[in-house]
Amino acid sequence: MTREELLARTLVELADTLVDDFDVVELLVLLVERSVELLDAAAAGLVLADEDDRLRVMASTSDAVEVVQLFELQHDQGPCFDCWRSGEPVVAPDLSQASERWPAFVPIAVEAGFRASHAFPVRLRTRVLGALNLFRTEPGALSTADATAGRALADVAAISLCQVRAIRDVQLVTEQLQHALQSRIAIEQAKGMLAERGAVGMDEAFSRLRSYARARQRPLVDVAGDLVSGVLALDAVLSAATRRGAGTR
Repeated sequence: MTREELLARTLVELADTLVDDFDVVELLVLLVERSVELLDAAAAGLVLADEDDRLRVMASTSDAVEVVQLFELQHDQGPCFDCWRSGEPVVAPDLSQASERWPAFVPIAVEAGFRASHAFPVRLRTRVLGALNLFRTEPGALSTADATAGRALADVAAISLCQVRAIRDVQLVTEQLQHALQSRIAIEQAKGMLAERGAVGMDEAFSRLRSYARARQRPLVDVAGDLVSGVLALDAVLSAATRRGAGTR
C-alpha cells in the first residue's frame, strides 16, 4: 500500500468514528500512531487545552514522548506550547540549535533521543485547541508533502474532537474537550493499576487495556472506568490480552 493510499484510508477511518458515542481517546491514539506510520517521524504526541486553558497530554506513541511533552508543558516552553500559543506550525529542524529558544526543553528532548520536531496546531476555526507534535531522531525538517499531511491529520483531530456537525456554541466545544481530558485521567489510572498488578511497563499495560476493549467493542474509557471502580477484575484484562498477544502502543 502506498503512502497516499494509507493516508486516504486513515482519513476515512478517522472520519468513520464521528458518531455520537465515539471513543475520543482511542481516536487520538490512532491518530498519533498513524502520524508516525505515514510521515517521516519516529514518534508523535498530541496535547489539548483544558477548561482552565492549560495544556494536557492526551496521546503519545511511547512513554518517552509522554515524558518529554509533560516536561514541556510544566515549563511552558517547547514546540507544542509555542504552536498552541501562536496557532501556527512550529518547526525545529535541529533541536541542538534551539537551546536558547527552549533552554529547559531541549536537553530533555535530546536526552530522550529526539533531534528534530514539527508541531501543528489543532484548531477549530479561530480557536486553537491544542497541538500535534512529531519528533524525528535525526536532524531535518519534514518534507513539504509530509508537512501538508501532518496539517491534515491535525485538522481531522479538531473535527473529531468537536464533532462539527453538532457544534452550536463555544460551551459545547469546552464540554467535549473536558470529557476527553477526564477520559484520559481514567485511562492513566487504569494503566497504572494494570502495570502494578501485571508487573509490566506502562506501554504494555496500555496495549493490554486497548486490546481488551477492542476485542469486546467497548469504548476504552468505559473499560478503564470499570477497572478503576473495581467492576472489572485486573486479572481478566491481563490474562485475556496475554492470550490474544497485544501489540505495543
